[in-house]
Amino acid sequence: MVTGKAEIGATPRKPGGPLRRGWTTGACATAATKAALTALLTGQFPDPVSITLPKGETPAFPLAHETLGENFAEVGIVKDAGDDPDVTHGATIIARISHAAPGTGISFRAGDGVGMVTKAGLPIQPGEPAINPVPRQLMTAEVEALCAEHGIAPDIEISISVPGGDALAAKTWNPRLGILGGISILGTTGIVHPFSCSAWIHSIHRGIDVARAEGLDHVLGATGSTSEAAAQAIYGLPETALLDMGDFAGGLLKYLRAHPVPKLTIAGGFAKLTKMAQGALDLHSGRSQVDMDFLLAEALNARLDPAQGARIQSANTAQEALELATENDIDLAAPIAERARAIAIETLRGAPVAVEVIVTDRKGNILARTDFA
Repeated sequence: MVTGKAEIGATPRKPGGPLRRGWTTGACATAATKAALTALLTGQFPDPVSITLPKGETPAFPLAHETLGENFAEVGIVKDAGDDPDVTHGATIIARISHAAPGTGISFRAGDGVGMVTKAGLPIQPGEPAINPVPRQLMTAEVEALCAEHGIAPDIEISISVPGGDALAAKTWNPRLGILGGISILGTTGIVHPFSCSAWIHSIHRGIDVARAEGLDHVLGATGSTSEAAAQAIYGLPETALLDMGDFAGGLLKYLRAHPVPKLTIAGGFAKLTKMAQGALDLHSGRSQVDMDFLLAEALNARLDPAQGARIQSANTAQEALELATENDIDLAAPIAERARAIAIETLRGAPVAVEVIVTDRKGNILARTDFA
């Protein structure tokens, strides 16, 4: 269950020193589960509470909220994502633990702000809370260990909630993936690495999984909402066909190489797709740049007057180069679209995926559109 972008916010915090690691929602839920079950069994809340992560690390978490009732205990832990631009940073992850009927084992429930899975193709089956496999394993291990220590069967109900999680989910991929009502409880290592791209790429992969599970034959990967809207105006694809590719063309194409969908439309602005046409698969401005010599060569191939070449070569931005070419009746977007499609096809390495590329301007007008190939 991803959110990928799902867990990436719009405005990163800007630390002044070394970047701090943080903790996933899954790690926080595990710590809250351990503390709540300890209180249910002993009457005392461990504060801070330590857990063991998959790679053996043992972080400690302070408790932000605790309640002990007649047959339940509840603990809240505030998620610290470190210096990662994570939409769930500062959210309170609450575990409510109660005894269940004998022989029922450990069960998971979605409380307020945690989503429910409604579509196939995700690691968790439809009808289940959006609590990913590794967090489930971590919570199960802590529950089994504590119950064994106290000589009781692990018949325990775990309900995870996140106040305000439904609003946070609107900033994630969850609605598009059919995860309704809140966020997902995520994490494979328990650790959030600052400014990691892995969550976004993971979301792209899960989006492809859902599209395949629904039998879709056409998906759309766009660099942003403007280009996505332009392509959608043509096709009107279902929500689950829309893959928020962002800067991660490589993450999209390499996964489709092994998990193909018959048709792929890639849509993006001129600058982003120029970088892809140059061979870049990570289109982020910090990791790839537009090469003006490349644009000049394309313009000359399109019969630009060589006397105008210096103006394009010295352009400050791809947009300026495009405007200069247009002033001279040169269609620069069309060859960029074709070259970007060629890079996509090369990256797919023969996978049965027909590719179309659409180049848009900043207002969403279509500048160029290839055929499928």
